[in-house]
Amino acid sequence: MIHSSLLPLKPQWKSVSFPSTLYLFPVLDLLLQNVPKKHHDCIRLGLQEALVNAAKHGNSLDVEKSVDVKFLKSGRSFTWVIADEGTGFAPPQTCQLPVNAPQDIPDSAQECGRGIFILYQIFDEVLWSKGGTELKLSKVLS
Repeated sequence: MIHSSLLPLKPQWKSVSFPSTLYLFPVLDLLLQNVPKKHHDCIRLGLQEALVNAAKHGNSLDVEKSVDVKFLKSGRSFTWVIADEGTGFAPPQTCQLPVNAPQDIPDSAQECGRGIFILYQIFDEVLWSKGGTELKLSKVLS
């Protein structure tokens, strides 16, 4: 029987946890380490919005509470799961502006905020847990 270490290994989840803060540069750098450079700006913007939402709105910037992120690269697919210790919220199922919407729609008239809108524009999949404290973001890159 022949055994080889050259066989492809099953992709494994990595994780990072940090206290609720808006100083996100080192965390973002870690989460982007396997993403091709040409996609960094776009993915960074989306991940930053999601992390800010978790730290600021979920955990109320309470440094006693943490934001936990699991991330996985599998082929061309990237997945991030971001969890906070907040009370959760009822996330929108979709987040799109009407086709003929004016550019200056007041925030109160929108179904979702700017950050959530950005998430739906950047990622292929945006899913929240039932309680709204965990967010799964996925992107397949060409």
